[in-house]
Amino acid sequence: MDDNMRWTKFRIKTLTEAEDIIISSLYDIGLEGAQIEDKVPLTAAEKEQMFVDILPETQEDDGVAYLSFFVEENEDGTLKVNGGNTTGEQILQSVKSELEDLRMFMEIGEGTVAVDRTEDIDWINNWKQYFHQFYIDDVLVIPSWEEVKAEDKDKMILHIDPGTAFGTGMHETTQLCIRQLKKYLTPETRLLDVGTGSGILAILSLMFGAKEAIGTDLDPCAIEATRENIKANHILPEKFNVMIGNIITEKEVQDKVGYECYDIVVANILADVLVPLTPVIINQLKPGGIYITSGIIDDKETTVTEAVEAAGLHVLEVTYQGEWVSVTAQKSNVPQ
Repeated sequence: MDDNMRWTKFRIKTLTEAEDIIISSLYDIGLEGAQIEDKVPLTAAEKEQMFVDILPETQEDDGVAYLSFFVEENEDGTLKVNGGNTTGEQILQSVKSELEDLRMFMEIGEGTVAVDRTEDIDWINNWKQYFHQFYIDDVLVIPSWEEVKAEDKDKMILHIDPGTAFGTGMHETTQLCIRQLKKYLTPETRLLDVGTGSGILAILSLMFGAKEAIGTDLDPCAIEATRENIKANHILPEKFNVMIGNIITEKEVQDKVGYECYDIVVANILADVLVPLTPVIINQLKPGGIYITSGIIDDKETTVTEAVEAAGLHVLEVTYQGEWVSVTAQKSNVPQ
């Protein structure tokens, strides 16, 4: 994004029940990419889809919603919409006209529009107002823009930035996995982290004393995020290797990762992905190896435990935090 880019922001105060219809109506006049602010609690399904990082819900839903649309400005102060140029006043009149039309047949609340100018919308840095250092048990997780306090200098510290996305350790599923990893890791552990994202679980495993780690992920951007976090946490690059690809469907990835060579496989991914993953990943585990899973919303617990048992693994324990579940299982000591 160009540093000198300027935007005009149109912020509409309305009701949550009118969000979708207003967004749809304004899309027709060229306003896209609405930023939605409301206090509607997330459903279980939404949480499952967004489990990487969910900001804490702090206030009760009051039915009010704010919709913000950002329109790029030209140097002469006109605005770019639908490939053409117009003025802020024209857009404002169009928005108000659409809202008044909608008001005739539905409740839209205040339906007021505030207009602001803003320099370079910095979505990444907006995180800074929400993301502060926090503890996962005795591990301090800290972003780059905060200082380590003197009393924390001797603590185990994980350096992570939300700017690299893919997870910060804030989410319950990550914390469930971390606790299980601590319980089962030894200095000889070779770890496979499926859906490694920003590499948090593998990096912490190495900090806890594991011998080496491999991560796989579908998203090429995960490699860059993981490399930044490896560097920020002073992990030797040769101790943690990341591969891009789908280990469930791609034999080439399975071959590259290797068979019966991991003491622990950890998978913090959606329950619906754990079901097809489990019968595949059993081949990567050593006899007696430990399988740690999370990303499971509570109503999917049975789905995952049944998939684990169907693959021939023995469930060792099921742990809980909030609405989330972690299933830890073990492969038989008898070679397959």
